[in-house]
Amino acid sequence: MTKLSDTQAPILSAAAQRPERIALPLPESLRGGAAAKVVGAMIAKGLLQEVDADLRRGEPMWRETGDGHGVTLVATDAGLAAIGIEPEDANPAPEAATDAPSEEPAPETPSDPDVRPKARTPREGTKQATLIAMLRAPEGASIEEIMVALDWAAHTIRGAMAGALKKKLGLGVTSEKVEGRGRVYTLK
Repeated sequence: MTKLSDTQAPILSAAAQRPERIALPLPESLRGGAAAKVVGAMIAKGLLQEVDADLRRGEPMWRETGDGHGVTLVATDAGLAAIGIEPEDANPAPEAATDAPSEEPAPETPSDPDVRPKARTPREGTKQATLIAMLRAPEGASIEEIMVALDWAAHTIRGAMAGALKKKLGLGVTSEKVEGRGRVYTLK
């Protein structure tokens, strides 16, 4: 029998009570990166699976696939067995989501560090939002210009572009040398 964490067991128990074994919504206390890690670990263990969400029926969406469709999370037979429910006693699981490549990566799993949760929207009025606005401007922004606007060190800016913008938000940052300005960064 699979050993479940104090977070995983309630997710599976709630899914067992819902039509189609849908695991959403997750507990209120589980948000953002923590939710992605827990769900990713549960998918990796085979306790949950991503399936196409039927938005017309109002099924909750875990993430968008990038092609206008979404996926939801359902408890698998193994997930139900982990909480002591015989799979034949539950509703059958819907067909698995297609294996077609999507622009949006799957939630983060401990075994695959390059996989990340659905893109997040930064809060307005933050330095990160200001950085994104500067990079979205048609003329882009140089490290020096960003340093002045945000009062950040150059290494902090590079780290924010590589970590928060590229990895966490899934934004594409490009750069090119511009005469008189040096290297200028923009968002794709």
